[in-house]
Amino acid sequence: MKVYTKTGDKGTTALIGGKRVKKSSQRIEAYGTVDELIAWIGLIRDSYDDENLIKELVDIQDNLMDVAAILAYDGENKSVKVPAIIDDDITGLENSIDKMDSELPPVDAFVLPGGHKTVSYCHIARTVCRRAERRAIEIQEDVFNGENAFKFLNRMSDYLFVLSRFLSKKLSVKEIKWVPKV
Repeated sequence: MKVYTKTGDKGTTALIGGKRVKKSSQRIEAYGTVDELIAWIGLIRDSYDDENLIKELVDIQDNLMDVAAILAYDGENKSVKVPAIIDDDITGLENSIDKMDSELPPVDAFVLPGGHKTVSYCHIARTVCRRAERRAIEIQEDVFNGENAFKFLNRMSDYLFVLSRFLSKKLSVKEIKWVPKV
């Protein structure tokens, strides 16, 4: 099988289930942004050498592929098997957040992104995740069985924020707090 199919040459693509839509549709934008997030998490994974974190990030990427598939499913062909995000996936993120957060001082101000490339990658991924969540919410009524996918995206941005702080600590990076000029 070739990588290129030529079926999208006129600006359409097929959803899971077979329905063709414009490549500029909100649904494509939603799962395309999740795809972008998956790539940023790969960069984080490749930037910090910790076996446990690498495994956790691979699992998260796998879950995000499931989220993308959920967003890409047209909901019409019920015989199509679509992965699911289960409650344990969300709980796993929450447990990771709580574990990292227990080692950090409380947040008392907004933190400016930066200090180390890996920390900055976390912040970029966090903002991409927030955009993915906004795009997914735009199509929420059209997503079949997506409640946990939306929850996962919401927790994911929290995870990435805490991961940025956690890695700042591990990398001995000083967090710079935002001080508004009011």
